[in-house]
Amino acid sequence: MSTAADGVLPDLQPDFVVIDVETACARVSSICQVGIVGFLDGRELFAWETLLDPRDEFHPANIRIHGIAAHHVAGKPTFADVHATIDRHLTGRVTVAHSLFDKGALAAACRIHDRPSIETHWLDSVRVARRAWPDLDNHRLGCLARFLGVPHRHHDALSDARAAGWVIVRAIEHTGLSLADWTAPPRQPGPAPKPAPDGPLAGERIAILGEPRDGPLAHAIAMRGGAIHASVGLTTTMLVVAADEPFGRSIQSSTMFRRAVKAANARGLRIVSARSAGLDRKA
Repeated sequence: MSTAADGVLPDLQPDFVVIDVETACARVSSICQVGIVGFLDGRELFAWETLLDPRDEFHPANIRIHGIAAHHVAGKPTFADVHATIDRHLTGRVTVAHSLFDKGALAAACRIHDRPSIETHWLDSVRVARRAWPDLDNHRLGCLARFLGVPHRHHDALSDARAAGWVIVRAIEHTGLSLADWTAPPRQPGPAPKPAPDGPLAGERIAILGEPRDGPLAHAIAMRGGAIHASVGLTTTMLVVAADEPFGRSIQSSTMFRRAVKAANARGLRIVSARSAGLDRKA
């Protein structure tokens, strides 16, 4: 791995870059640290990081989070000074950020410092992680780093960017989906398969959490006579979750799951995993 000193890129071009920023106060334009890491063929290619003078106040709450205070950035460049460097790293590439916060901060800083917006193709590593590992309790970066065994110092821009990059690398390895697959617009599901006239699930009206209504799990249910519902409604009799029990926090906090719990308490709707219902595709 090489360091992109002073924004000079290595000869090899990355498959994607990752950016993370820290801010001095509640105004998202107040970027006081930025870290960028490039990845190629599943490995780190380069890293670049700098402290910035945000030309704004440092709020005590933000200082407690990342440890950066006004005296740390005395004499450091402003966002306007490094805009061209950030632009060279990001423009025309796939840029990963863990949530949309960094995208918004970058856009706000461009406006405040009167610099052109940076045109890049954004990919949210939170969304990727939720699809790749839906049964995790949460998909915060610290939790993901521990789960994946990635060294991580939270709220350090370079360390956060590096960890988010490894989330993408491991998600590609885990799911078999390519970077192009992850950046493609979400596929709109087609119609649900029609239920077989008889079978062990005949008469059941089933909603699915974690797979589309036309996916393999839906077809397995329909082959057994179950009718697929798009969501949990008044006549739904079962929610099948495409994850193993115990269900993680991200599943339990979803709108569909919470609605199913209410229906289970009120009228006996059943909540089961695909595996426990004998519908696991691997079974």
